[in-house]
Amino acid sequence: MLGSMASFERIAGLQLEVDGYDVERREVAVSPEFSRVTTTVVLHGRGERGEGEDVTYTPADHDGFSADLPLAGPWTLADFSAQLDGQQLFARDPEHDAYSAYRRWAFESAALDLALRQAGLTLGHALGREYRPVRFVVSTRRDAFEWLQHDPTLELKLDPEPGWTREFMERLAATGRVRVLDFKAYYTGTPVDVEPDPRLYRTAVELFPDAVLEDASLDGECREALRGAEDRLSFDAPIHSLADLDALPVEPRWLNVKPSRFGTLERLLECVDACDDRGIRMYGGGQFELGPGRRQIQVLASLRYPDTPSDVAPAEYNLGEPRPGLPRSPLPPPERVGF
Repeated sequence: MLGSMASFERIAGLQLEVDGYDVERREVAVSPEFSRVTTTVVLHGRGERGEGEDVTYTPADHDGFSADLPLAGPWTLADFSAQLDGQQLFARDPEHDAYSAYRRWAFESAALDLALRQAGLTLGHALGREYRPVRFVVSTRRDAFEWLQHDPTLELKLDPEPGWTREFMERLAATGRVRVLDFKAYYTGTPVDVEPDPRLYRTAVELFPDAVLEDASLDGECREALRGAEDRLSFDAPIHSLADLDALPVEPRWLNVKPSRFGTLERLLECVDACDDRGIRMYGGGQFELGPGRRQIQVLASLRYPDTPSDVAPAEYNLGEPRPGLPRSPLPPPERVGF
């Protein structure tokens, strides 16, 4: 933590004036079976606009987006956040409870963006931190070898699947480019659910001795399969607050930080500060953002964890096959006014 002041305390008193807000829906057809939909919240005030993105995954949950919340007026960031407490952000209960935090984050990040723009500040200036180049990995479910053939310098974050054979994993390991393996053991009722497999865990621990092991199950045989790799365990889906971090059955050494999971700036920054204090290494996580949310996770990575394998690759990597002209890691420091 910088000095004795917590990060949220440094920005809680920032002033913003809100005249009103709009919402902007974005949609990309990823495949015949899947369209990615997000909604950008745009707060207006004093000739500026502040943006935040709701990354809720179910398209229908973006329908009937609340357009008349009582948000106009002069606020501090802390007061604006308090105003959001108890507001009805969805027209009906969303498909997953986590989506309530995603939508709350859209308003909170838009408020931060607007406050900074109205003050003529960068987030780095407000937090007293320097921007640094951002190392990123490419998270893909496409052919990893095709990506590496196109650009051998890429670093990868991959999701092991029960169908992975030892031979296939040996080929992947031989590339020397896999930095994070995400086992997705804590998702339920989603298209990316993966049944925990101790055989898969054991092989991953053996063949990828330097890879971060994210969201692995700690139950039964899976826990035994991870023995000796405890210092590489990372968590993502179960973490929505510092209390969730403290409730883990192990002391983590890594954390995948996805701001929208926390819902509020205060919960996010409290957890990030605690990780710094405890020596827990962090890296950023993406959620297929289509709008300003992608830039914002890169900004946070630049200020708080620029050198770790963050899943914050430019959005172009989510939209198509390997091709010339894609940005390369590291990204230049994103020094500009706003979030």
